[in-house]
Amino acid sequence: MEEGFIKHEGEPWRVLEFYSGIGGLRYSLMKSGVKAEVVEAFDINNVANDVYEHNFGHRPYQGNIQSLTAADLDSYGADAWLLSPPCQPYTRQGLQKQSGDARASSFLKILELIPQTKQPPKMLFVENVVGFETSDTRTKMVEILANSEFFTQEFILSPLQFAVPYSRPRYFCMAKRKPLSFQFKVFNNQLLYSLGPLLGQNENTLIDGFDQAPENWDKLLQSCEPVESFLEFKNSSDQADEENLENIAEGNLIKMEKFFVPSCLIDRWGSAMDIIYPDSKRCCCFTKSYYRYVKGTGSLLATVQPKDKGKTSSLKEQGLRYFTPREVANLHSFPEDFHFPQHISLRQRYALLGNSLSIAVVAPLLCYLFTQPL
Repeated sequence: MEEGFIKHEGEPWRVLEFYSGIGGLRYSLMKSGVKAEVVEAFDINNVANDVYEHNFGHRPYQGNIQSLTAADLDSYGADAWLLSPPCQPYTRQGLQKQSGDARASSFLKILELIPQTKQPPKMLFVENVVGFETSDTRTKMVEILANSEFFTQEFILSPLQFAVPYSRPRYFCMAKRKPLSFQFKVFNNQLLYSLGPLLGQNENTLIDGFDQAPENWDKLLQSCEPVESFLEFKNSSDQADEENLENIAEGNLIKMEKFFVPSCLIDRWGSAMDIIYPDSKRCCCFTKSYYRYVKGTGSLLATVQPKDKGKTSSLKEQGLRYFTPREVANLHSFPEDFHFPQHISLRQRYALLGNSLSIAVVAPLLCYLFTQPL
């Protein structure tokens, strides 16, 4: 193997983090156990960069990514590029302009720089929404990577497959430049369980690992932890001593007041709400519009267990509330020491989390990506 592809013992992988947001990729890298150093992060969002700097002590490069040159990228001497580009060009709710959307141009520019660099990355990791896999952007990406002698593997996976009760299927692409190759014999138990059966012998393939067939759905949900394991505040439906519940309720009511759903919204949108309970084994994907809108932006939590969960008329009696930003972060598997700076507003927190990713899924994928065959 070429000298440039060998990592000497104790030497960390050098990583560039594009579209860094609030640090989901960096946290995933940390959780993966891979010995790596993020030498630079890039994001144009000033608010996201405030959060990133607050947690990591480093402010991402905030210039226009499209202004970067091949020489700029070579100067970092990076081994791997991690990218979570804008998803709006590919979402089902959007205009689906794909590469014709201006928000796709910076990602395409980065890809086009790969063959121009003197030291192209050895590995790439790309995350995006379901829908990206059928886009012309993905077609261009795979073509550029193939022409630059990369092997690619692509997956559609959800946190539900990693025991997290969160339905958020996403597209993932991992690429390695020859002579590196993928390690099919995976050693991490969680990764083996989640990805092992999905891996074929063809290294350039798209595998939809998120099987929603009815016969497999129940089994998948049963493997998940209940939603209550991810809650910031306990609910009155929790099985506990009544006196303790009263003390908990009294201490939390003021904190929780702003998260309860107004009756007028229940009257208007009740039939369209996704209502879940502390013992539920799944909740819907939280979008960046969560808390601003109640329809189609994420699940609502019932804080009072009803006698009949199926009756719409009882919704007002169930104490419906939004998940808090901390709870959404928990479902994204962000660590406990992740925090927002105080000046970040509630709506901004939800928007930033809605644009982030699932660390529970990405961490084992990065572990798999960086694993080298024996």
